[in-house]
Amino acid sequence: MFDDRRSDDQGRVFGTGRLVTGVTWAVLLLGLWLWGRETTEVRPAASGPTTGDMAAAGRPPDVELPPARRPLGDALPQRIDIPGLGVQAPVVARGLDTSGAPDPPPLDQPGVVGWYAGGAKPGAAGTALMVGHLDTRTRPAVFHGIGALRPGQRIRVMRDDAKVAEFTVDDVQVLTRDRFDAHRAYGPRRPGRAELRLVTCGGDFDRETRSYTANVIVSAYLTGTGP
Repeated sequence: MFDDRRSDDQGRVFGTGRLVTGVTWAVLLLGLWLWGRETTEVRPAASGPTTGDMAAAGRPPDVELPPARRPLGDALPQRIDIPGLGVQAPVVARGLDTSGAPDPPPLDQPGVVGWYAGGAKPGAAGTALMVGHLDTRTRPAVFHGIGALRPGQRIRVMRDDAKVAEFTVDDVQVLTRDRFDAHRAYGPRRPGRAELRLVTCGGDFDRETRSYTANVIVSAYLTGTGP
């Protein structure tokens, strides 16, 4: 779960992209281990889901999703493309910071996506986790628009084995912090699949706590490969 808060010298707050820390993060780490082995005061985009405990795009009844593809072998991610949003971004491996949370890309690299290297590799069996900033002091960042994704849209991850893992979005959720459920956010939707989670902050901006109230979680699964 992102904390997504930071102040400048005038007291304005912008998103930085922090995952949940402490006990909840410890639970998430355990879950990732098990599952992987089987910035200014800018509101989220109005076109995406922004409020409610489980406000989500969901799956429209007329959307027929493709079958899952057999997982690929291990390979490192190099770039992520989200054609529906016009996103083409480099991916960097990230570990944990001193507080025990995944270390996001530096604040001066708002167009870079962080992949949690302690979890599954995108395209391999398990749940791969990618995190991105919502915004900066002056403009939207790489994952600002992911709340507008809908089931059936594609996400492509270029890997260092020259393969492209093609994922299909099957769910978009907004989880509020006060009722955050790590298993619901990061757990596999179907065991044995290669799945992907994109995470950024969302919900409303709480001036009292100087943070966003929720996280946007995009879930996708491997449906093909490409050049």
